[in-house]
Amino acid sequence: MEPDKQPRFVTSRRVEFVDTDMAGIVHFTNFFRYMEQAEAEFFRTYGFTLAERPNAAGTAEGWPRVACSCSFKSPAYHNEVLEVRVFVRRRGFKSLTLGYEFHRGSTLIATGQIKTAYCRFTVGQPIQSLEIPAKFDEMLGPYDAAQEEQVAVSDREK
Repeated sequence: MEPDKQPRFVTSRRVEFVDTDMAGIVHFTNFFRYMEQAEAEFFRTYGFTLAERPNAAGTAEGWPRVACSCSFKSPAYHNEVLEVRVFVRRRGFKSLTLGYEFHRGSTLIATGQIKTAYCRFTVGQPIQSLEIPAKFDEMLGPYDAAQEEQVAVSDREK
């Protein structure tokens, strides 16, 4: 699967006063919240959640974070509406990397990325990573073993 060139999902987010510093500029940490909010909305549009509630046996499945990053290009200010674009950058066997772009009109404000793993959580047990189920194929695109091998070769060459 090639990384998305077009966003899989687009939403908007108004910058609230509480999101800003004394200069009225969005504090950098809020971009991570904005990414998670966009991710949750993306999942909801397909009828999914990021984390299930535990069942009677104390087991649930969800998407814990493995890595995240954000690069800032231009400040965003109180009361502005930001467009948040979500891209599938990589769908692995057990992991998913989503990319994000934040725009104010034609101005790119920031770019970010969150890598997650699909896991099972059972009370009193270590977290268990799982193969991403086929039920996510429509939303994420199918798993591509050839792409996974290309990434592994590229990683070994570094």
